[in-house]
Amino acid sequence: MTILVSARDTSLGLPPDIAFLLSEGVDERTLARAAAEGRAAGTDAATALLQVGLIDEERYYRALARTLGLAYLDGPIPLAWDLPYPGCLLAGRAPLASGMGAATVIAPRGQAIAVLLARKGRLAEIALTSPTRLRAAVFARMSGPIAALASQGPQGAAAPLARPLLILGGGLAALALTLVLAPPLPAQALVIVLQALILAMMAVRLAALAIRPPSIEAPPLPDADLPVYTILVPLYRERRSAYPLAKALAALDYPAAKLDIKLLIEADDRETEAALAQIPFPARFEVVTVPPGWPRTKPRALNVGLALARGRLLTVYDAEDVPEPDQLRKAAALFAVEPPTTACLQGRLVIDDHADGLLPKLFAAEYAGLFDVLNPALCALDLPVPLGGTTMHLRTDVLRKLGGWDAYNVTEDADLGIRLALAGYRTGDLPSATYEETARGLPRWTGQRTRWLKGYLQTSLVHGRRPLALLSRLGPLGALTFLALVPGTVLSALAYPVCLVLVARDALAGRLGPAPTLLDNIATGLALTLLLAGLAAMVAPAFLGCRRRGWRDLYKVLLLLPVYFVFVSVAAYRAVAELVRAPHHWTKTDHGLSRSSRSGRRDIGGAQRNAVSSR
Repeated sequence: MTILVSARDTSLGLPPDIAFLLSEGVDERTLARAAAEGRAAGTDAATALLQVGLIDEERYYRALARTLGLAYLDGPIPLAWDLPYPGCLLAGRAPLASGMGAATVIAPRGQAIAVLLARKGRLAEIALTSPTRLRAAVFARMSGPIAALASQGPQGAAAPLARPLLILGGGLAALALTLVLAPPLPAQALVIVLQALILAMMAVRLAALAIRPPSIEAPPLPDADLPVYTILVPLYRERRSAYPLAKALAALDYPAAKLDIKLLIEADDRETEAALAQIPFPARFEVVTVPPGWPRTKPRALNVGLALARGRLLTVYDAEDVPEPDQLRKAAALFAVEPPTTACLQGRLVIDDHADGLLPKLFAAEYAGLFDVLNPALCALDLPVPLGGTTMHLRTDVLRKLGGWDAYNVTEDADLGIRLALAGYRTGDLPSATYEETARGLPRWTGQRTRWLKGYLQTSLVHGRRPLALLSRLGPLGALTFLALVPGTVLSALAYPVCLVLVARDALAGRLGPAPTLLDNIATGLALTLLLAGLAAMVAPAFLGCRRRGWRDLYKVLLLLPVYFVFVSVAAYRAVAELVRAPHHWTKTDHGLSRSSRSGRRDIGGAQRNAVSSR
């Protein structure tokens, strides 16, 4: 029988890593398609066969075990205690507990399968299982250590915040006492210095209006030259988004054989687990259950996924994200022409549920100003970029070198952007959109914004511990950018309603006219300049962003942005309270509620669910 199959294999030109399946009853045309897919993608046929979804992973590895004459472990796998995690999963090999009849269990991928087939009959003390079963066994054996490793994160994380909070509180109290108790002249001089500093931070935002990001020529890469790409998608209570998310990821225009998609769910999230279990995912999708641990945050889940990432490049999407299908190709092409110091590319997050009401329109305008104007300008000037939570494309080796994400920071994306800059890496602009929806309703939107601003405060405290080192690494302009965009974002939100009240009071009292002393006139002039600059910093980037997006219908709502930012201020005050009361609490944002966004329109039925596994 073996001789007959071998002759047949030769005539068909099938690679050995799939040719043995002919004797298992797999259709010749299916195997020929897998071989062609593998050649086109520059990878092996077995990977193409599994990743495209032409055969079920369990069926393939059972057949491989029979061909090799090895035992197949399909139940609980008792592993040895001293597991080299995550190396054992990346290598697909782990030691077994004594008494199993074999010393090692393997779950080979790629070229390792052909090597095993070449050694058929000379394999001893080895059992075989599937990658999914091996991962489940390793996670069952090492749940505690894996959870602890994911919670460690980088050095200088946001966990020990008690001392920085005390220092910050003491500094603010000293500043307030100085302003109250100091003689009028020194107090006025201090106010003027603070106003000038705030004005300089405002200038950073306004300067972005004059900078248009350069267009970088990056010819598309042939499929064979594209790198393996890891996609991490952290999910929690996302039952509504499961099918639409699967469809959006299946629509990505990237060789299936080179995708490594990890859907990260929490151990107690039964509803998302059940929803995902109904989708016939091909092997390029992995549902990874994050071991229980503390803190319960998105970055902790991302760290679990990072340890298992097989891709040279990596990106993160949220449950409601709809990336443009060619986004990964564009990112890979840009990374290929950028120097190794470009460790990250930030894509454009676009809010697309304008038809759902006034709040989505204002949120969309704000995001247009941030992701289509401010961030591209920062990238063009090689300045620090507080990253967006998704559509940030990274070199995996650099991310691992930095220690992954800060599991205790509830705005882990902004923190990562600053850490990249401090380590000497730059962030580039990726002109590709990912469409998102607004947090439905003002209470949900406020909760989401509270979390973001609390994370900005955490990032400020973490990286502000050593101000001289920060200044030395980022340079004067980089340090000013950090001040303007991280602590400055929160401080301006806190000060905004106070400034409005004071200006209104002085205007009603007739105090905005010329004053008797020079310092009084300087202070009043700076205060009015700050107010006008602040309003310009709100409206002008949003206007330019809407113009670049072609959203002329949103121009009329821009005049309401000063009112919109009052609610941002409410979130800022809540963020300060939460930072003291519950610094690492993660406020969950519900997704899949929008009526008009791409994420809300991605309902898929049974026939379309099957399409997820056949692309």
